[in-house]
Amino acid sequence: MFIPHTSSERDEMLKVIGKDSLEALFSEIPEKFRFPKLDLPSALSEMEALQELTWLADANNSCDEMVCFLGAGSYNHYIPAAVDMLLKRGDFFTAYTPYQPEISQGTLQAIFEFQSLIAHLTGMEVSNASHYDGATACAEACLSAYYHFREKRRKIILSSSLHPHFRETIYTYLCAFEEIEIFDQFDHTDLNREFYDQIDTDTALVMVQYPDFFGRINDLSALSNKIHEAGALMAVSVNPIALGLLKPPSEFGADYVVGEGQPLGIPMSFGGPYLGFFATKSELIRKISGRIVGETIDKDGTRGYVLTLTAREQHIRREKATSNICTNQGLMALAATIYLSLLGKSGLQKVAELCYHKAHYASEQISNISGYSIRDDWVFFNEFVVKCPLEPEIINDFLLQEGILGGLDLGKYFPDMKNHILLAVTENNSKEDIDLLVELLNEVNNG
Repeated sequence: MFIPHTSSERDEMLKVIGKDSLEALFSEIPEKFRFPKLDLPSALSEMEALQELTWLADANNSCDEMVCFLGAGSYNHYIPAAVDMLLKRGDFFTAYTPYQPEISQGTLQAIFEFQSLIAHLTGMEVSNASHYDGATACAEACLSAYYHFREKRRKIILSSSLHPHFRETIYTYLCAFEEIEIFDQFDHTDLNREFYDQIDTDTALVMVQYPDFFGRINDLSALSNKIHEAGALMAVSVNPIALGLLKPPSEFGADYVVGEGQPLGIPMSFGGPYLGFFATKSELIRKISGRIVGETIDKDGTRGYVLTLTAREQHIRREKATSNICTNQGLMALAATIYLSLLGKSGLQKVAELCYHKAHYASEQISNISGYSIRDDWVFFNEFVVKCPLEPEIINDFLLQEGILGGLDLGKYFPDMKNHILLAVTENNSKEDIDLLVELLNEVNNG
């Protein structure tokens, strides 16, 4: 532990406040709550500390050294070097959230560009300045819809093929609202008749995922019609990379488009920090949470950026806020902005195409292995479900020994999907990586 003050400096500070000793400084604290000595290890030099931390870090399995086929919400995409280089500029890296926007023009402009890119990517009219992650963005969409209907519609319907973590976060957000009913116990294999029949005039929001948690691409047009016939709102959680290839949710009538922005130039980083994006229609703008940055002209005709619609959770009329969220993941939003700007429209499309074609090559090869099967009636993007002849834990342990991070054991989240794994393929996976995976899956099956 590094303590910067010398003994003489401490004595001087104690003299100023009228105390004779450190013990006298803490005399007001009951003795049973004091800690006369912290049980800390002996001090280390800088060299020793670096060696210790390096040793601890070496225990981790990094995708820099291993081949990764694990996705389920966090993906091993290639991140151009310029993202990290620009992100760590001191004027961005040390900037705090812009409570005084008039002196935060650079940060505000970066957020404005992020909003513009997200609106363009999703096809929606407006975007906020981001949320903590995709799960919280989904939860905020539920709150927004609830308040949009002035708390009169009380039913929230969640697809069972929405990410399980997202559904858990929504429950956490809404558990204090006793009047809200959440329906999510459906057959996860399809948006079936039981799901459609729950949509009625008491429904505030229906939320689905696109592509869904299992990687499937569903045509949501009929569902959108059903939702809007009931006067409800539709939220779609999307994989932003998939939008480089698939039509945006705005084309089938989505009212909210939310999602996890980690694929947009943000490392997996053991689960965070990540980025939640949130886009919607102009008519719903006053019921969305978080910050919105606007562009304007000052009295001298100079372009400037301001926080707009801030008379909510950040400042006044807080009782009218739909949420208490007032922090956006500014640095992560900047990373996504740089990533999207570097790739451009054609670059993002190319990444999406690589993910799609490599995933389909992998699924085709795996389906030819005895004992393994793929649902051939499921249209998917870059993730797909494999039914295995062995327990996923056995398969993944074997793959790990060979330097491969295997897929997600779906049985942990869906009991009826025992011996099923979810595999993800990105542009980072070469043909040789996929062929090695196929070879090892065949090998573990044959004992």
